[in-house]
Amino acid sequence: MATATMSSYSLQPFTTSEDKYRGAVVEDLQLPPAFSISSNEAISRAVEMAYERDFSHIPVLNSNRRPLGYVDVAKLKERWEAGKANPDDKVSQYMTKFKRSSTEPYTTITPLSPLSDLEGFLKTNIFALVTDHDRKFVLAVATTHDLDNFVSRRGL
Repeated sequence: MATATMSSYSLQPFTTSEDKYRGAVVEDLQLPPAFSISSNEAISRAVEMAYERDFSHIPVLNSNRRPLGYVDVAKLKERWEAGKANPDDKVSQYMTKFKRSSTEPYTTITPLSPLSDLEGFLKTNIFALVTDHDRKFVLAVATTHDLDNFVSRRGL
């Protein structure tokens, strides 16, 4: 099982010398609502739901709805098709866990986080979970593709 550095608490925001996003925040990306799965879900169901929603990575939550990690859908499907994963196996067996430690604090990305902060976070992460401030709910998943689309729509 792999680990990933997915963060959610940082006192210092990512900053750039100039805000190319003109003060826009994550909410301005107009992201679709998050799709996440329980760590106990079967991988067959996870793959099916991901393709229905066109998601490449799915956040995995525990029974209290706290983020544990994520599933890379393409890798999961590849393992399944190669016979290295049983469709009834639990998602928890194939997820990449978020690394949580005192040396790697969380960076909270909320709907009101500046896009410049999101851009800085995405320089070292494949995606960001957009949560409420207390991290009780995963609201959306943001990627560099979402930022690029925003820039092209706004002509920035």
